[in-house]
Amino acid sequence: MPENPEFSSISSLKKEKKTLFDPPQAAEPPQLLLSACLSCEGCLTDEETLSISQQSLDDLHRALALNKKCDVSKHKVLVASVCPQSLPFFAVKFGLDISEAARKLCGFLKSLGVQYVFDTTLAAGFSILESQREFVQRYRRRSHDSHALPMFTSSCPGWIRYAERVLGSLVTPHICTARSPQQVMGCLIKDYFCKQQKLSPGQLYHFVVAPCFDKKLEAVREEFYNSVLESRDVDCVLTSGQVFGLMAQEKVSVEELDSIPLDHILGESADTELLRHEGCGSEGFLEHVFKHAAKELFGLDVHKITYKTLRNRDFQEVSLERDGETLLQFAAVYGFRNIQTLVHRMKKGRLPYQLVEVLSCPGGCLSGRGQAESDEGRVDKPLVQHMEEAYTSLPVHLPELNPTIHTLYQDWLQGQDSPQSNALLHTGYRPGNHAHPPPPHMQW
Repeated sequence: MPENPEFSSISSLKKEKKTLFDPPQAAEPPQLLLSACLSCEGCLTDEETLSISQQSLDDLHRALALNKKCDVSKHKVLVASVCPQSLPFFAVKFGLDISEAARKLCGFLKSLGVQYVFDTTLAAGFSILESQREFVQRYRRRSHDSHALPMFTSSCPGWIRYAERVLGSLVTPHICTARSPQQVMGCLIKDYFCKQQKLSPGQLYHFVVAPCFDKKLEAVREEFYNSVLESRDVDCVLTSGQVFGLMAQEKVSVEELDSIPLDHILGESADTELLRHEGCGSEGFLEHVFKHAAKELFGLDVHKITYKTLRNRDFQEVSLERDGETLLQFAAVYGFRNIQTLVHRMKKGRLPYQLVEVLSCPGGCLSGRGQAESDEGRVDKPLVQHMEEAYTSLPVHLPELNPTIHTLYQDWLQGQDSPQSNALLHTGYRPGNHAHPPPPHMQW
């Protein structure tokens, strides 16, 4: 694969592929950090590497160039979906508040030839609601289903990759089946939106702006490809840093960009307010599921969650108590060093949690390597701090109260528990027979 600075992570992965899983040949094998890898277990097939390498700015340029040619049959409607954790990056880089930064980013993408720009908060709402529903179902069958609890969240592709390829059947039955916000958005665009626009999925090019490289790997999973229509739910993933770099290549200044409101999936033209879900730097699955379960299972209203820090700020837990009895105990575990601790406890039967929100990036999604990495290859902590401040400035809105979600559940999915809803909002995980033990020389 040709060297490309945009994909240095992928290139380094291929170079280290044998080192990660083959027995060390040298007397002193190199120490490898999982944080330096695109994917958690550090081993990509040639097919996966090829697929990911195609998710580049060059691929976007090709789609844009085809639309400028006379052959209308090859023209595509370009749609961009921006992750809410990417917007704080642009806010800090532009020196603007997050809402104005979103409008400037929209103006830039549309100046390139992108027709529609959405943010994925709506899709995250679906993912949260489906996770809440699944947790309650799992909790109620816990006495006769050994795989029901604990439930692990499913929104982080780095964690999913590690669980499938390294941990296998120990963990995969415990992973929530709700699709990640990115892949829910993919279905929403390639199914609902295409039908509304009277387009086939192949006539639409859908790319996502995300904070981390692992999202590229998620987009090429085989279950998110329709072989009949020859279309992926997400055609390409670009990191926030790649899009910002594109602005530099185009020699575009923020001041000269038009300020254009993001589009609405139902076609509403009003400049709707940007919102976020609970949780700092992530979609807040833990907080949403915790409050929902407290009410649904025990009739308790929880208005504020107090975290207890354990090993470090990336390993925290919350508890629901009544009359001295612990009813629920959840944990937030970020970063592979903490994930390793979590797995050790699970193997020893010492995991007291009913749900664990797992993210592969220390600090959560805002710290994704596609936007928070400095020139020296480390996390830019001041940048992350500013992004956190920008992100938490957005108002919180519960997905249960979002009228658009309720409309789409009926008009698009024919109800919350319909076959259509289960097919488009849920997925499965590969069998554990692909699992590999982590090599002894891997440094956590």
